[in-house]
Amino acid sequence: MGKPIDLSTIGARFGYAIEVSAGTRPSSFTNIPNPKSIPEFNPEPNMGETTSLNNTEYTSYIPLLKDLGGALAIGIGMSQQLLTSWNAMCDSAATAEASNKRTWFCIYHPGLDKSLVFTGKPVKLGMPAMETNAVWDTNVYVAPTNEPEWIASVNPTDPVSG
Repeated sequence: MGKPIDLSTIGARFGYAIEVSAGTRPSSFTNIPNPKSIPEFNPEPNMGETTSLNNTEYTSYIPLLKDLGGALAIGIGMSQQLLTSWNAMCDSAATAEASNKRTWFCIYHPGLDKSLVFTGKPVKLGMPAMETNAVWDTNVYVAPTNEPEWIASVNPTDPVSG
């Protein structure tokens, strides 16, 4: 294997899908336009100290559970399309949840052969902060409900405009 080539974030996508059959991960995802930042999703595990009286110089530890830190804040450009589509997706996710169907999220990068997927509960968009003479950006929030996993790469497709 040669020297690794560092990647840029160009072409990365963030998408979602709602289960068609309860308990079955969707195979395709809808792209959420204009994401600007995705938080790190690589938590360090909590550590449990296992030092015994026999240790004479160093403290010993074992890894415990990883903490994803609550809701993920996805930075995104504010638009009417975002307000309409994000809140509609939240409504669809709530309706699906009543039928034991989950909402899945996908983080795709064109330079990787895998995508990261996880289930989560999206939070409806409120009123973002505004500043004078500025680009209007906001955060959308997703509370993860399972452990993230790497799967074969899936590129979320753009929503069909109607």
